[in-house]
Amino acid sequence: MGPRVSATGVSLRLLRPVDRDRDHVRGGGDDAVTLLIYGDYLCPYCRRLRAVIERLRHALGDRFTYVFRHFPNEHAHPGADFASEAAEAAGRQGRYWEMHDALYEREPPLTHEHVVEAAREIGLDMDRFARDLADPTLREPIEADLADGRANGVSGTPTLFVDGQRYDGAWDFYSLLEALERPVASRLQRTARAFANLPASAGLVLLLAAALALVCANTPLAPAYQALVGARFGISGDSGVLMLSFADWISEGLLTIFFLLVGLEIRREMTSGAFTDRRAIALPVLCAIGGALAPAAIYLAINQGPTAAGWSAPTSTGIAFALGILAVLGRHAPVGLKVFVAALAVVDDIISVLILAIFYPQGFHPGWLAASAGAVLLMIALNRSRVYVGWPYLVVTVALWLTLHAAGVDAALAGVLLAAFLPTRPAPAAAPLLAQAATALAALEHAQSDARAKGAAATPLREQPIWEWASRNLSAASARLLSPADRVERAADPWASYVVLPLFAFSATGAALSVDLGSAGASRVLAGVILGLVLGKPLGVILAAFAAVKTGISVMPEDTSARAFLGAAILCGVSDPVALLMADQAFPHGDFAAVAKIGVLVGSALAAVLGALILFLSPPPLTPVASPKAAA
Repeated sequence: MGPRVSATGVSLRLLRPVDRDRDHVRGGGDDAVTLLIYGDYLCPYCRRLRAVIERLRHALGDRFTYVFRHFPNEHAHPGADFASEAAEAAGRQGRYWEMHDALYEREPPLTHEHVVEAAREIGLDMDRFARDLADPTLREPIEADLADGRANGVSGTPTLFVDGQRYDGAWDFYSLLEALERPVASRLQRTARAFANLPASAGLVLLLAAALALVCANTPLAPAYQALVGARFGISGDSGVLMLSFADWISEGLLTIFFLLVGLEIRREMTSGAFTDRRAIALPVLCAIGGALAPAAIYLAINQGPTAAGWSAPTSTGIAFALGILAVLGRHAPVGLKVFVAALAVVDDIISVLILAIFYPQGFHPGWLAASAGAVLLMIALNRSRVYVGWPYLVVTVALWLTLHAAGVDAALAGVLLAAFLPTRPAPAAAPLLAQAATALAALEHAQSDARAKGAAATPLREQPIWEWASRNLSAASARLLSPADRVERAADPWASYVVLPLFAFSATGAALSVDLGSAGASRVLAGVILGLVLGKPLGVILAAFAAVKTGISVMPEDTSARAFLGAAILCGVSDPVALLMADQAFPHGDFAAVAKIGVLVGSALAAVLGALILFLSPPPLTPVASPKAAA
């Protein structure tokens, strides 16, 4: 379990950097900022944006570099392909930007005759222009731009990149100027976005937080560290139910956000993802179960008596680390294998949630569960009543958290229950929303034109009723694109990945490495956790996969070799902070919790190195053989 990492998501970083020998580049000095646009000469929005770009060029001068890449949409804009070809043909005569400007300056419709006329007006050699248009190689740079754009997730025009980072902000002059002038806040935002887009970024932050905790716990900083994580505070006095330590507020309070995301992902996979197909889900489900049972069995084979309680510590898989390593390995990790590991991790999430809920109640008080059930029923009522406002769910979730805590159940599980009942909505039809947004913007544009005509006598646009009306309509159209569940997930994900889980890792990983492994049972706990992760996890995954394939319940990913699957199975032994939580829950007193945490760290490191090495040495991904029907 860990931060969500997309196995197939597109990169927000420009995959092919700007190349002046290949790209169409305009202006710029040594310290210029670059605005790259994937555009279409017949796209009306590209045409409107061009006026903003020209204003930016005049405002920034040599500090501004403009790059244009072709992304014609012939289906939506008939004639777009020919316009791009004409611009490339003009480029062969050294007149690309003149043709570029001429095409955008002409009012649509832009027919073949209009394009040819534009070429004649800028003084092209028309005989050569005709020959170049007939040359089949003329389309090669256009097709290359299209391929690069699709690889970068470009689906419409214009799509903008600022200094190689995807720009999804507003397209007005002042918003773009702020992004291009690179004030401190803008630079920090782009840097943070670039870091978050790295496949292993969330795992790296977790590792840094865990490393910092270990440093603090094993240096002269240890007393201050222990005082911090053990500091108790709350709102109801020393004996109140809300007087918790700093570490408990994180593990039971902030971790609710993480469990909310876990629940939302499980729900999405069950309704529209990998879990909707019985045959497709059988393999990761069985492998996740085997990957939890085998480590527990190995641990219990080594540990009996008081140390047996730690059986759950080696059962959790750290998906952020596993998928991050798979992403770094690139071509050595087949796509089918990444999808399999991601699906296995979702099932592993469910298993971990059940283990926490069933095996680790603290001071169990069943009477409070009735109040918890009432809160859940209220959530169901809100969902059935199609209440799409967020605050009622927040109020009920706080009540649910309090009652679960009072009942002695890990209150962070309130996040999973909230995820189950946050309302979703069918995807809206684009046409009505487009009409609503276009009407609002057209009204604003008309009001702005009137204000310019009236000059100083005009009432400022922001003070006119049209401004508030248009703002409400644009906000409504934008908000309809996401359901409440989608909005919550989008807002909570970066907080969970880069704040909540690192804080939890910092508060839970600070185990003193000087623990006495010679004490009764300590060496058995350490060995049980390490062997459970390094040996038990891959053994359980492989045996479950073998049984699933042999019985015909499921099939292996088509592009995955046996050695690559072995490497991924070993990577499943890379654990995460939830394993540390289980260690604390299993051993609330004594030094065994610290020993188990050291075992989690050592076992995870060994599993990461071994799994990555086997995958790196595995043969290239297998290419499924097309059937005769498909080949025909």
